[in-house]
Amino acid sequence: MLNRVTTPQNLDERFRDAVSALRPPEDGRVPGDPVREDSTLTGARARDLFDAQLTARHLDLAARWLRSFNEGFQTVGSAGHEGNAAVAAALRGDDPVFLHQRSAAFYCVRLAQRPDDVGGDRLRGLEEAARDVLRGVVASVRDPITGGRDKVFGNPELHLVPAVSTLAAHLPRAVGLARALPADGSGPWPGDAIVAASFGDAGAGRPAGAAALQAAGWYSRSGGLPLLLICEDNGPDDWTASALRGRPGLRYSFADGCDLAAVFDAATEAAEFVRTERRPALLHLSTVHLLAQPGPEVEPGADRDPLIGTARLLVEAGLLGPDEVITRYDEVGWLVRKAAEEVLGEPKLVSIGEIVASLAPRRPLRVAHAVTEGGERAAGPKAAARRQIFGGNLPEQAGPMTLAQTINAALTDALAANPGLMVLGAGGAHGVTAGLRERGGDRVVESLPDATTILGLALGAGLAGRLPVAELDGLAALHDAGEQLRGEAALMSFLSAGAYRNPLVLRVPALAQPFGLGGHAVNDNSVAALRDVPGLVVAVPSRAEDAAPMLRSCLAAADVDGSVCVFLEPVALYQTRDLYQQGDSEWLAPYAAPDTWAGGHIPIGRARIYGMGNTQDLTIVTYGNGVRMSLRVAAQLAAEGYGSRVVDLRWLNPLPTADLLREATATGRVLIVDETRRSGGVGEGVLAALVDGAFVGSARRVAAADSPVPLGPAAQQVLVGEDAITQGAHALLAR
Repeated sequence: MLNRVTTPQNLDERFRDAVSALRPPEDGRVPGDPVREDSTLTGARARDLFDAQLTARHLDLAARWLRSFNEGFQTVGSAGHEGNAAVAAALRGDDPVFLHQRSAAFYCVRLAQRPDDVGGDRLRGLEEAARDVLRGVVASVRDPITGGRDKVFGNPELHLVPAVSTLAAHLPRAVGLARALPADGSGPWPGDAIVAASFGDAGAGRPAGAAALQAAGWYSRSGGLPLLLICEDNGPDDWTASALRGRPGLRYSFADGCDLAAVFDAATEAAEFVRTERRPALLHLSTVHLLAQPGPEVEPGADRDPLIGTARLLVEAGLLGPDEVITRYDEVGWLVRKAAEEVLGEPKLVSIGEIVASLAPRRPLRVAHAVTEGGERAAGPKAAARRQIFGGNLPEQAGPMTLAQTINAALTDALAANPGLMVLGAGGAHGVTAGLRERGGDRVVESLPDATTILGLALGAGLAGRLPVAELDGLAALHDAGEQLRGEAALMSFLSAGAYRNPLVLRVPALAQPFGLGGHAVNDNSVAALRDVPGLVVAVPSRAEDAAPMLRSCLAAADVDGSVCVFLEPVALYQTRDLYQQGDSEWLAPYAAPDTWAGGHIPIGRARIYGMGNTQDLTIVTYGNGVRMSLRVAAQLAAEGYGSRVVDLRWLNPLPTADLLREATATGRVLIVDETRRSGGVGEGVLAALVDGAFVGSARRVAAADSPVPLGPAAQQVLVGEDAITQGAHALLAR
């Protein structure tokens, strides 16, 4: 088997030698007939697909030519995978497709399928496709998908959604999109469209790939999952076939990925099954990996080169002679080299402003306006529908509420206000979403208890035009699905130049309980994985009064700007009622009526300030559980004659830097109460903000120990408590 060819020259010579040795038959086939007896692929279509395969091969050669003089920056090629040209031919041009990194031939065919194709001129169409791909190679701002930020296969005009993250990480999103496609065609795609996603054999065993295969099979039981998964397997043995064959709920088929006619027939049959039955299918293609990095000596078997296979198919059908194949090969090569020379002079990104322009746009005035409009609709035209979804018992009439009750009411209000809103993963252990299924109907989806699947479903729903609100069962689950949040969610807008968005609000019962319930896997206090994700909004409501306005801000930002928001809900405060003493009920708050939402709007990145005493002696900066503890300590300090300001950050990203610096400067003494770990915790970011803001004064941190949270009473030795806050405050006040 030919699995490695170490140089472009070697591959080029093998192709020419193999084609020159071919002999045409005495009697050939006509272009409109099948290219061979056992196939439905016509000769004319095979010739067109061969052109796309040739273009893909020369794109690989051009990428290496550009790299040789430091003008090309990506050489991951498609050589050996050119059979996916036939997969593109088996799909419709308006089927949304997620392509893996070896899909140049597919891209060339998809571009040629456009209704407004370039005048039917084959060469012009191939040149345009080549230019698109090479713009990604040279990081041109005219790249049709990333705008010069990376080289991936995508184009919104061609319904090609980029795979922006690690291997197979796009597959859970593909499952989600297939599940969320509106059957009535009301979304971005026709009602009979199918979703396709390709991936390599290495992705089949990755966590995201395994989760997607499991989810696709699971959801196939109820139908309504028009998904075609294509595994392009260049592995050396049949391990991947053994792993994929017989997956429950997935119709499996196999074809030799180096045989164009076989791929076309298998892909056409699989696509028709998915389109007709609205159930998922898995097409497994055996391929080879050519133009790899230098490695072992080349093994024999050049007939596994897909280009040689298609050339043999056409020559043996009498549709092209060997000399015509070589001429066609050289003609396409000249065309691709010309395109490469043209894109060299195109502009590139030159400033950080250009680079991050599509990362996470923020339009706070529009968000505030959306919140205001939502309140006006809820109090006016939607008042009857709102009363109905609440069963006649409006939350603003229910009296003071806990944090959990407030979030439940705010989610119900969101379901009533936005028919496109979906709640996924509902029914968590803490009961915050109790009753939502009865109120929201099929818009409340109880998904598989797998964080990767939940996030994938949510991201696919967002791509389909919905507004997803997903729930995980804790921070540990968030860490499991980190690549979905960090890569697929946070990078999509960035790597599609804003063409695709990820409107998402992800709710996570978070932070630790001081009683050591459940052990470290459940009682997790680390949010370090969220702190360095560019563009991510991270909210932490500490009390009921702030929870609903903050959730509405996140929902509005997701809807208006396509923001990705993580809403961390302190588990220990869900049912907390009292603040200073038992029975005072000061941690409860009434639910705000819709006509007051505008006045109570909490912008993203704005803190809440509490004053105690003369407020001149100490600033305590905290969030989450730390707010309640710090307020109790501040009350004790006030009784001792010390005035404090307690700053509830509320937003961990973006940090409310202006509020923080103002309140820190007012006293000159800052105590940071951070319930996450001392290393990698939020407190580090607060200290950095103070330094960057030229704060002059004293600062001290109280943080959790660098340890997982143990079971039982031992947890109190790790987590921050009121005694530690009091000691830290007195140490600062003594300076």
